[in-house]
Amino acid sequence: MDARFSKMLPFENAMMKGFARLGLKAGPVRILTVVGRKSGEPRSTPVTPWTVDGKRYVIAGLATSHWARNARAAGAGTLHAGRRAESVRLSDVTDAATKRRIVTAFGTENRIAGSFLVQIGVAKERTAASFAAAAPEVAVFEVTPADA
Repeated sequence: MDARFSKMLPFENAMMKGFARLGLKAGPVRILTVVGRKSGEPRSTPVTPWTVDGKRYVIAGLATSHWARNARAAGAGTLHAGRRAESVRLSDVTDAATKRRIVTAFGTENRIAGSFLVQIGVAKERTAASFAAAAPEVAVFEVTPADA
């Protein structure tokens, strides 16, 4: 695990996945399951989908995190909300201006997510300018229904 992440993160992630298995929703948090790029096994992580300009996105605090690399390789996955599951496509957002807009909205509109980006050192502070500057360090995926 990257040293920037809190030692509590694995416990927090396990707790969120446990809530999902019980069919409980935890606010806007969803569980994203994608196929592992090396193992071929399903890998799950909590994410917070965020809507910007009418499109849904998920953001990885570090572009090189395992779940981001798995999502990039798989290009698809399943978003779980309680007992509901939705098959989705995951498209890596590479346009710098679009990424800045999404990361800025995510960080400024979502207090917990913004604090997380600051906690791991990707953003220096909870300001729009700091989140915009952090955009190159994160992975942003557009989420669309798999059947669309």
